[in-house]
Amino acid sequence: MRDNALARELLRAGHDVTIAPMYLPLMLDENVLPGLEKAPIFFGGINIFLQQKLSIFRKTPAFFDRLLNRPSLLRWAARHSHMTSAREHGKMALEMLNVETSPFRKEWDKLLEWLEEEKPDLVCLSNALLAGFASELKRRLRVPIVTFFQGEDSFLDGLPEPYRSQCWSTLEQGLAFSDLTIAPSHYYAALMRERLRLNPASVEVMYNGMTLDGYSVATEPPAHPTIGYFARMIREKGVELLVDAFIVLARELEDTVTLLKIAGAATAGDEPLIAQLKQRLSAAGLEGRVEWAPNLTRDQKIAFLRGLTIFSVPAVYPEAFGLYVIEAMACGVPVVQPDASAFPEIVGAAGGGVCVPPRDAKALALAWQQLLADPAQRAKFSAAGRLGVEKHFSAATMCVQFCQLTNSLTRASNAARAAFPTN
Repeated sequence: MRDNALARELLRAGHDVTIAPMYLPLMLDENVLPGLEKAPIFFGGINIFLQQKLSIFRKTPAFFDRLLNRPSLLRWAARHSHMTSAREHGKMALEMLNVETSPFRKEWDKLLEWLEEEKPDLVCLSNALLAGFASELKRRLRVPIVTFFQGEDSFLDGLPEPYRSQCWSTLEQGLAFSDLTIAPSHYYAALMRERLRLNPASVEVMYNGMTLDGYSVATEPPAHPTIGYFARMIREKGVELLVDAFIVLARELEDTVTLLKIAGAATAGDEPLIAQLKQRLSAAGLEGRVEWAPNLTRDQKIAFLRGLTIFSVPAVYPEAFGLYVIEAMACGVPVVQPDASAFPEIVGAAGGGVCVPPRDAKALALAWQQLLADPAQRAKFSAAGRLGVEKHFSAATMCVQFCQLTNSLTRASNAARAAFPTN
C-alpha cells in the first residue's frame, strides 16, 4: 500500500514510475498505479517454491513460468497457504538475500533484463529482505539503490536457526550496497541501526503516507458506542488481547452497551485463532455484542472505520509503523494504542488519541471506558487526528519527503553516467 500510494503521487508530480510486483500480484483495496497491469510478476510465489524444491523447475521454459505466474492462480495460492510464515521459509529467505548464487538465478535474470530495458534513474527495494539485489543492480544499472525498512525484524526473528542468524548477518552485508536506507519511523530506524550495527547517518526516516481520497469524518456518531479493530486477525496484531480487554470492559468494568467490531484480513491459517476467540466471547456471554468482518473492500473499510467510536489494534510485537492507525485517524476516530513500538510517535505526531501500557488488557479496557465517558475529549482527538494525518501522513507529504531524500542521489548518478557513459 505504501509503494502504490508513493508511486501514484510521484506520477502525479510528473515523474515516470513503475512498480515491479514480487511473489504475488498487488492485492490492494485502492486504485493501483496506472499501467501496473502490464508489468510482469517477478519471482512468482509458486515458481520460486517449485524451483527451490525441485531443480527441474529451474530450467522450465518462459511460457511455463508465465502459466504459474497467472494472477488468478497466485491469488488462489495466497488464500490457501501460509506464504509469509517465517517458520516455513527460512531457507528461501536466506537464498533471496544471496540471490546471485541462489536456485532462483533464472528469476533474477528475468528481473535484471526487464530493468535494463526500463532504464531507471533510481531503484527502490520495497523491503530490506530484498537487500541482496543491491550489489548486482548497482553494477548492471549504474543507478542509486534505495532500500526501505518495513518491519523485517519480526519475520527474521521468527526464522529457525541457523537461518535466523545467517539472514541477519547477510542482511547487514547486503545493506552496504544501498545508497540510502529509509525507515518508516524513528523508533524503527533506531531498532534496526542497533540490530544491524548501522551508521546512524545511513538510515533516514520517512513516514508512510496514505491516499486520503474517500476518507472523511462521520457527521453522526454510531447508534451504539463501538470499539473497532482493523488489521490482520492474528495474535501478533493483538486481536487476542483486544478480546480479553473487551471481556474486562463488559464484565469487570460493567459496561453493558458498548459493541466490539473486528475487521481485517483473515486467511485459512487464521481461522483456528478466530474460532478460539469466538468461543471465549461466547463463554463470557458476549458473542451478541461482537461483530466479525473479514476481508473488506476499500469502501467497506472506510464505512467500517467511520462507524466507530474508538479504534484499537493492540499489537504485541515491535510494529514498525501501523498504517491502520492513520487510516482510523483519517476518519476522525480517536485511537487507543500500546505505549510501545512506533505508536507513541505516530499518535503523538497526529494528536489523535492516547497510548496505554502494552500487553495489559485491563489498562486498555480502562482507557476505553474513560474515553467513552468523555465526548468532549473524543471530539478533540477526532479533529486533531484528521488534521495530523493530512499534515504528516498523507501520500502527498510522503512524496515530498521522498524527493527531498533522493534528489541528490539521482543528480549525482546522472552526472556520473553522463561523464562516463557505457559502450
